[in-house]
Amino acid sequence: MKKVMALLMVSMLLLGACSSGSSNSTEPEGNSDSNEITVWAWDPNFNIKAIELAKEAYAAENPDVNVKIIENAQDDIVQKLNTSLSSGTTKGLPNIVLIEDYRAQSFLQAYPDMFHPLTGTYKTEDFVPYKVEATSVNDENYGLPFDSGVTGLYVRTDYLAEAGYTVEDLQNIDWKEYIEIGKKVKEATGKRLLTLDPNELGIIHTMIQSAGEWYVEEDGTTPYIADNEALKKSFEIYKELVENDLMNFHSDWNQFLATFNGGEVATVTTGNWITPSIKAESSQSGKWAVVPHPTLPGIESVNASNLGGASWYVLNVPGKENAVDFLTKTFGSNVDLYQKLVTEIGVIGTYTPATEGEAYQTTDEFFGGQSIVSDFSKWAEEIPQVNYGMHTYAIESILIVAMQNYLNGQDLDQVLKDAQQQAEIQIK
Repeated sequence: MKKVMALLMVSMLLLGACSSGSSNSTEPEGNSDSNEITVWAWDPNFNIKAIELAKEAYAAENPDVNVKIIENAQDDIVQKLNTSLSSGTTKGLPNIVLIEDYRAQSFLQAYPDMFHPLTGTYKTEDFVPYKVEATSVNDENYGLPFDSGVTGLYVRTDYLAEAGYTVEDLQNIDWKEYIEIGKKVKEATGKRLLTLDPNELGIIHTMIQSAGEWYVEEDGTTPYIADNEALKKSFEIYKELVENDLMNFHSDWNQFLATFNGGEVATVTTGNWITPSIKAESSQSGKWAVVPHPTLPGIESVNASNLGGASWYVLNVPGKENAVDFLTKTFGSNVDLYQKLVTEIGVIGTYTPATEGEAYQTTDEFFGGQSIVSDFSKWAEEIPQVNYGMHTYAIESILIVAMQNYLNGQDLDQVLKDAQQQAEIQIK
């Protein structure tokens, strides 16, 4: 009898050991509470606040659904997703996650079964085309577009005036014209044109996308560096800015803010998300305007581009139906929500029906009475579609070194050929 009992105890322990391995299970665990939707996002003053406004709007008709918002740093979200999805476990993952557009393809293509398709759940034609492209793989849509990183050229109108220029002189210019204006502004005011971090190539992002090109070919995988005319032209413009001493360099975000808030540069060229930071220096009210992003000279290019931006994704875990319902009834169709996003946070979304709303037409006295939200929304619709692919940051790391080699005197064609070879080896 004792032997039988011992065998039964061993069997029970073995069964218990097997069942306790759920943390490594490939079966979706997700959210067991059917009335709770969990969301991961970063930035409490922007993305988190936006999802809180969406939560309020959704609760008006769905009071029984609890939207649980968890703040994580963007790098932490990337790490947690990669760790969980690569191991095949979904335990602890959210129903909805915010992913930067430059990173989205790396997740969608590496873990195709882990994201719930959104094709047909909302009207993609109601969103600006370049954002729909960034959230899709093989004509299947996986993301609901959120904020636009539409770029603008923020300019100090008082510095321009000292050099004999008006805002009209900077409408729809190219980078060569921008540099010539910068030379005269520096001569008249002593101020450099712009400030950049040499360890980032955001300005190159904006230049090449304005020409409808990226670091990879249309397949999103093959490096496109050596024969990329837009990239070559961008390198040349960058070097010209440096050689004419028109570029100030900073090493972190705080220095970036201090440079333009302190009046040390005449312009800022970046995504519209910088607007609140520019307005933070109230003493400069009325001294700024925003004009369209410059084009690349000598090649086909438009006065519109993008830097940054993110979209919402639904993970393929229990609760995905509620998650889809939440997204489509808020960011996917709620015009009133988008008015609040503009007025309360400064979010310029990519939902085009919302642009007819009153908030989008509001003038801003800080920018001399300009309707900057309306202007940014118009430019967003002109941004060329590109496939960001899976390797934006890996290739950028290579190009940062390549840029320094070029600035140090190496032949540009050879620099780009070397970068092409290195990229082909690194991202196999």
